[in-house]
Amino acid sequence: MLEKLSGIEERYDEINRLLMEVGNDYQRAAELGIERAELEPLVNKTQQYRHSMERLEEARALLDVDDEELRLLAETEISELEPQVDQLEKEIKAMLLPKDRRDERNVIVEIRAGTGGDEAALFAADLFRMYSRYAETRGWSVEVLSANEIGIGGYKEIIFLVKGRGAYSRLKYESGVHRVQRVPATESQGRIHTSTATVAVLAEVDEVEIDIPDSDIRMDVYKSAGAGGQNVQKNATAVRLTHIPTGMVVQCQDERSQLQNRLRAMSILRARLYEIEEEKRRQEVDEARRSQVGSGERSEKIRTYNYPQSRVTDHRINMSNYNLPVVMEGAIDEFIDELATRDEAERLAAVGMEP
Repeated sequence: MLEKLSGIEERYDEINRLLMEVGNDYQRAAELGIERAELEPLVNKTQQYRHSMERLEEARALLDVDDEELRLLAETEISELEPQVDQLEKEIKAMLLPKDRRDERNVIVEIRAGTGGDEAALFAADLFRMYSRYAETRGWSVEVLSANEIGIGGYKEIIFLVKGRGAYSRLKYESGVHRVQRVPATESQGRIHTSTATVAVLAEVDEVEIDIPDSDIRMDVYKSAGAGGQNVQKNATAVRLTHIPTGMVVQCQDERSQLQNRLRAMSILRARLYEIEEEKRRQEVDEARRSQVGSGERSEKIRTYNYPQSRVTDHRINMSNYNLPVVMEGAIDEFIDELATRDEAERLAAVGMEP
């Protein structure tokens, strides 16, 4: 690790020297400035680490002196410095890990009702509310891209965009099958039912990052499904895009114009295709590290929301929270924090560093 840090420090010094010599080449200066900004936090942390290590070695050397007062002072300083050094080492290791280039991006979240009929659709709506509340607490905005509602307030499918710095870094852990156990409002016998909804979290992708030739797209337009009467769309503004090579279909009808619906559908399609490519790349690096969203069957689950027991359990980390109403209002950080910690530990182990 120290050898790698020395190389980073040398590069940082070199960048500072090059910036002094760059002259009027503003593009080169901007490139170097960006690289320096990326390295600076790690270099600062490394300097703290080296300074603390030097002090720790000096304190340990004093343990062999004859002066008892000096030895006591050394022991006190060692007891303070050892945990400090350990913490700095952990932070540096985490900073050395390859960054997921998507972490700072906005995300497209797709929630679909799985097993359980209307109750699954109502649960999908509950999850949408939970993520909307979570986004609100972090100062992010939520924009519905596409929704397929049922008459009683649920969703067969809802796709929405979460805009905010670091949205993907937090919400990426929510992909998977979510299971609910509760008595449905329509259940007259008071029996507990089990239903599911699947969540897929996709990083928003710029047009330049993934090229989709027009020849690969078939676009169909149709009239949006309205509530009837005066609300029925007179023009065909709803858009259905079919990606011919994969057969993937995306449709949007929530916007008033055909162009807006097409732009939204293309945004969703790009994100899905990009995720497919990223998944192939990740599997090449480490096939076992990431699991896909399942089929929505009751046996597949990442998290269970048990209403009678007011318990939410994340099965990946075996963690439970017994205040379900608060979780459903968006208090999911404790799960995400633990999942992020586990993910970091796995990545450290994958590159041969202990967490």
